[in-house]
Amino acid sequence: MPGGSIYVQPNEKYTGSSPQWWYEKFWREDAPARRKYRYVKAAVGFVVGVALGLRFGFAGGSAFTGLLLAGAVAGGDWLLHWHAFHKTAVWRGARRGEAITGRILRRSLSRHGYHVLDGRAIRGQASIDHLVIGPGGVWILDNESWAPDIEIACYAGRLFIGEKYGSKVAKPLVEQAEAFSELLTRETGVPVSIMPVLVVHCGILPKEGVVMGEGLAFVKPRTVTRLIRSAESGALNEAQIELLARTAARELQRV
Repeated sequence: MPGGSIYVQPNEKYTGSSPQWWYEKFWREDAPARRKYRYVKAAVGFVVGVALGLRFGFAGGSAFTGLLLAGAVAGGDWLLHWHAFHKTAVWRGARRGEAITGRILRRSLSRHGYHVLDGRAIRGQASIDHLVIGPGGVWILDNESWAPDIEIACYAGRLFIGEKYGSKVAKPLVEQAEAFSELLTRETGVPVSIMPVLVVHCGILPKEGVVMGEGLAFVKPRTVTRLIRSAESGALNEAQIELLARTAARELQRV
């Protein structure tokens, strides 16, 4: 596939005539047009820069001011387009969402007393990408991505993913959270209520980056640690956190 990653094995979902394949194809075919408009924007930036130089009495350095502004405009335009394409990497199969989220969780939470376990499952049941245990409680997290134009929202308590109901996405993860809660409570004697979270790597969420409904939280990767740390600290003490983490590592199958 165009621009595929050597670190991610090919998947039929991302080849042939899939939306991901067409997205990359059109993106690359549109590159000459993007460069053309970038040159136009840079030229306008140069003219504005020269005018500003003359306006503020930098007659000798007006050309330099124009070049400086032209470079800034061209660089900013390139950065905006690159960022838009980079945001679709997980959806396109070029990066792994679980690797991105795992790195974010460890970098932001480990120093605050949280334990992060990746790829865990109750034997014979579906797996989850991350289990987080810390002072604010316990969370399970999975990773997902949708097309860049798919909006995720909640209306009157009902989840919507694009034009479809989100119940089929929410229900399995909510049930897994309940199953994990029952297992950890039974094995440790510590009452546990687990919050399920779906980390959305591609798709449209509100500006604040969080949608909650039907017992599930949808969050952007940049928002996930803030959501976890916003829970009231003190729900679990150090001994309980350590006991839950050891029990989870022992009782939950690694996948």
